[in-house]
Parts: sequence; structure tokens; C-alpha cells
Amino acid sequence: MLTLTEKALFALAVIFTAYGTSLGFSAMFRTIRYGQAPSLSTDWQRTIRALGTWIVMRPIWGTRRITGAVHAALAWGFVLYLLVNVVDVIRGYVDEPVLFPDWISQSYRLAVDLASGAVLLAMAWLLLRRFVFPGRKVFSQRANVLRIKNSRLSFLNQTVSRDSLIVGIFILCHVGFRVLGESVAIQLHSPDPWQPIASAIAPIWAGLGTDTLTIWHHVCWWGALGLILAFAPYFPYTKHVHFIMSGFNFATQIDRKSPGALDPIDFSNENIEVFGALKLEQLPQSGIADAFACIMCNRCQDVCPACETGKELSPAALEINKRYFINENLHDLASGKPPDAMLTEYAITESAVWACTACGACTAICPVANAPMLDILEIRRGLVLMEDQYPEELETVYQGMERNGNPWNMGAGDRLKWADGLVVPTVEQQPDAEILWWLGCAPSYDQRAQKTARALVRVLEAAGVSFSVLGSKERCSGDSARRSGNEYLFSELASANIATLNSVNPPRIMTTCPHCLHTLGNEYSALGGHYTVIHHTELLSELADAGRLPTDDLEENVTLHDPCYLGRQNDITEAPRSVLEESGAVITEMPRNRKKSFCCGAGGAQMWMDEPVPRINETRYAEAAATGVSTVATACPFCLTMLRDAAAKTVDGPDVKDIAEIVADRLPAKVGVPA
Repeated sequence: MLTLTEKALFALAVIFTAYGTSLGFSAMFRTIRYGQAPSLSTDWQRTIRALGTWIVMRPIWGTRRITGAVHAALAWGFVLYLLVNVVDVIRGYVDEPVLFPDWISQSYRLAVDLASGAVLLAMAWLLLRRFVFPGRKVFSQRANVLRIKNSRLSFLNQTVSRDSLIVGIFILCHVGFRVLGESVAIQLHSPDPWQPIASAIAPIWAGLGTDTLTIWHHVCWWGALGLILAFAPYFPYTKHVHFIMSGFNFATQIDRKSPGALDPIDFSNENIEVFGALKLEQLPQSGIADAFACIMCNRCQDVCPACETGKELSPAALEINKRYFINENLHDLASGKPPDAMLTEYAITESAVWACTACGACTAICPVANAPMLDILEIRRGLVLMEDQYPEELETVYQGMERNGNPWNMGAGDRLKWADGLVVPTVEQQPDAEILWWLGCAPSYDQRAQKTARALVRVLEAAGVSFSVLGSKERCSGDSARRSGNEYLFSELASANIATLNSVNPPRIMTTCPHCLHTLGNEYSALGGHYTVIHHTELLSELADAGRLPTDDLEENVTLHDPCYLGRQNDITEAPRSVLEESGAVITEMPRNRKKSFCCGAGGAQMWMDEPVPRINETRYAEAAATGVSTVATACPFCLTMLRDAAAKTVDGPDVKDIAEIVADRLPAKVGVPA
């Protein structure tokens, strides 16, 4: 098809394009590798799984399903066009190449023709959605959210829109020229029933001579493939490189027991100069890769409890700010000469850093496996360990954990005072118990949580469960220390607890606190503590299934608040419901439930900090009250406190109880011990 001159020009253009594109991608990956370890992990099994996830685009189907379907059509068309463009280049260089048998060639032409139409419609719809449809707030951030701005970049939203417009027009023109070229070929040669869309367009060329049609055929070929050559070097700098980098993210994710599990810091390693992350290059490599993978879809922002209640935090803005900072400084970063700029200057404000509840909603919903929460916790580490900067409310909390092993800063010897009058054996008194009950600090020191503990004792006795506790040997699990950035304090607490637990060697550990469950079960293993840890609702579910709970069925209308560190972080959603149903409760679900539950506002050490209004716990309680139930059930002492605080500010709202209390209320009067 092409003349000899055209073939030479195209080959030369391919060389220049390949060189320019390689510079961008090379700089990208050098920038990623400049980040800190532990970083990226690869193996063949993960790569195969990642390929399947990437092709099927599984994560996008959880929300915005219509938009997801449109994006899928666009992405699958993009994948097909990788082959189409290769075939079209061959057709340009070889007259009438016989590439496939007729039936394959016909199927190919039909698939490409229909895919081209789908891509054009999808791209047009997405451009209309972004630029024409009224009231589109999904792509924006509130005015109090930090947005990158410098001499060459306009405001964040304007820059994102510019990139979207450029890429959108490119896709429309690239595919459009290709379809027009096929319609010209049909007009030149003969009708083709295997290309219905191109055939429908072909009559527009009627009346033109062969020479004119041939010129137009060449123009369309160059329009389609020439645009690829012109666009490719720009591609690494656009947000649409996420199409490639999302697959990279899936393939290189570190295996974690839970998506919220953090990597430890080796404080004995003298080569570590910086703990946490104050600058971009101090983030883990995966944190830098996230910036390139980000779709900028704002799904993470939509589910962020801090963002919903008006705080400065937007997980989406964090990733987008990182990306545009990298774009501005890509070659300096890739060369190992990063700008002297703090993350809190251009990516996220300190106020936003401390607003995060570490609930993991942003990580769970991200369609490209980004984890902005982990970035925030790394920044907290940097602020606490390197700058000694943290909210003043945490001072007393840290002192309490350091001196007395609990954030309430109460005496370690008082851990079992709540059990006065009850039979609660210690490990010394009952070393062969089937369950070691890790009480946690809240049931030990918080009066309201102590009622839950006393209720659970009644239930365990009624079921004949052999259990013991550590008593004064138990210290805080360290969750609040770790998620507020004080990794050193966490490591001290964890090391002491691991030594104690290893000496006891319990067959199973039960917790009433999902944060303790998460820390002991998912994070202590990196420090030498390997345990089987269950939540008390799991044990209650087991007992109910075995017929060991002698409860009376008393009907009660209940809605269940799933704690973030029970449902989302540890995938325990059915055990609490089965326990409630076994006890006669009628469950009315809130709109946000199970792994999509909305946070109570206590996680990430927020339990100890003052939150500006509107408050997250009040938002969640209002959602629960709207179900019209009489009781809000939960399974976390922090959630219990937060929701009861919100309930105290309302009139005639539902009561808030732990599931253990609901079960204990249904024990026959003569079973168990006094409450």
C-alpha cells in the first residue's frame, strides 16, 4: 500500500518514537526504583493472577457499574488495537498480505469493526460525562483540600481535565481514522459484510475517483498510525498510563495477611537514615508506583469517612498531587536528584494526615490496587519518628503505653479489677485452657467495655468454654501507637507481648477488639509471633453451631455496624450475623455494610484525638438510626464507645450494644454468672 518513500519515513518515525517513549518509561521505572524497600514483589503465580485481574478489570465492577462497563469497552478495545495496529503496519508494507485463513480473517474484521464502534461510543460518552453533563462533582475536590500548583501547572482539576481532553481526542481520532480508512478500502474494492460499521460509512466516498480514494486511504492510514507515533512519547506523562501501570501494580503487590497490615521497621539496621516518609523518595517503591497507576477516578475519596465529613483529607488528591509533582520533576527524580520538597508541602497537609482513620476503605475500593492509606501512615511515621510532631492529645496516650502498657495510663495491676466477683482464671491458674482470651485495654479499663467483658464471661461459662487470661502480663497490642506513626513504641510493646505469648504458646487466642485481632494475627508474625487468632463473634458462632449456647430466642430489631478491622481488614462479616440470627435478632442492614461498612471514626488513633464537626461517629449513627431498629449491634469496643457517644446526643435513638451483650441477655436466668 505505502510507497517506498512512505515506508522509509514511517520506519524513521518509529525509531524516533521508540526512543522518545523509552525515555519516559525508563524515567518512570527509575523513579519507582528510587523509592524505599520493602517494595515490590514478583512471582509467576502472582503475575498470572494479575494478568487475569487486569484483563477482566475485576476491581472496577464494584461501583459505578455503567461507567465501569464503558471503561471496560474502552480498555478491551485498547488491548485489541495493540494487535490491530501491528496488522495495519504489515498491511501498509505488504500488498494484500495473507495473514490468516479466510474464517479467521473474517472473524477478525468483524471483531475489530464492532470494537472500533464500541470504543468510539465509549470515548464520546466519557468525554460528555466529564465536560458536558451538568453537576459532575465526581472529578473534583473541596476547596480545603491541598491541590498542587506551581509555575507550569494550573490548578489540579484543570490539569487533569486537560490531560483527559488530549487523550480523549487522540483516541477518537486514532480509531476514527482507522474506521474511515476501512470505509475507503471498501469503496475502492468491494463491499465487506464482515465490517458493518465501515460499510455503513463507505457511501460518503461515492463519486470519488480511484486516485482520490487512494490518496484518502493513505491519509487515513497515516492519520491512525501517525497519531500513535506522535502520542506515544507523551503517553508516560499522562494519567492514562494507568492502563499499563495498573497491571504492574497487580503483579508486584506484596502479599499481606490483610490489606491494612504494615511493614515493620528494623531499628537495629544502622543503614536506615530515615524512618517513615517525609519526602517522595522516602516512600516505598509501591507508594511511588501508585501515583502512576492512579486513574484519578476519586472512588477512594467517595468512601473516605474523613472526606465525607468535610476534613481536608482526599486520598485521591494525595495520589494525583504525587503524580503531577513527579511529572514536573521526573528526570531529576530518575537521576537521583530529587527536589528538596516535603510531601506535606505539595501532596497532603498535616491536618489531612492526622484526619485519616486508617479504615482501609480507600485501599479496598481502588480499581488499580493503590493504597493511599499506607502512604499516610508512612508520613505519620516520618512526622513522629523524625520530626517529633504529632497531635498533643497523643502525648498522654504514648506515656500511658510506655509506663503502664495501656493508653488509658492506668496501673498495669488493675487489668483484672473489672472481673471482681467473676471466675476469670489466669494462665498460671489454668495453663491448659482451650482459649486464651486477649482482653485488650478497653475491656480492662473502660467502664462501658467492661460490661461487654462481663457479658462474655457469662456466655463462655454457659457454653462450658475453658479459657484463661494473661492478667497483668498483658500489655497494649500497640495498634494505636503503630497507626499514629509511633513505630518504635509499637515495636517495644509488640516484642514484650510476643515474648509473653510465646512462653504461653496458646492453641488459640480470642479477642473482643478487632484492632487487637488484626495486630496479633496479621502483624506480629513479622516480628516472630505466629498465632491463631479469632474474634469473639467467631467463637460464639462456633458455639451456636455446636449447640453449646443455651439461649432463648427473643426477637429484636437490630442493625449491625461492621467494624472496619473486622469486616474490611479481616473479612469476618458472616460470623457476627449468624450469632445475631441464632439469638433471634431480626437484622436490617444499613446501606453501607460488611466490607463496605462506614467507619465509626475511632481507628488510626482517632479514638484519642478531638475531631472537628461534623463527626464521623455521628454520621454513622444517623445512618444506623435511619433503619428504624431498636438496637445497633457492633463487635468492637472502640465502635461501641463512638456510637454510644453519638447516641447520647440524640433523642429516642436506638441503643448500642456489643453482640456478646445481646447473646448474654438471651441466656436463661439461671445460667451463667451475675452480670
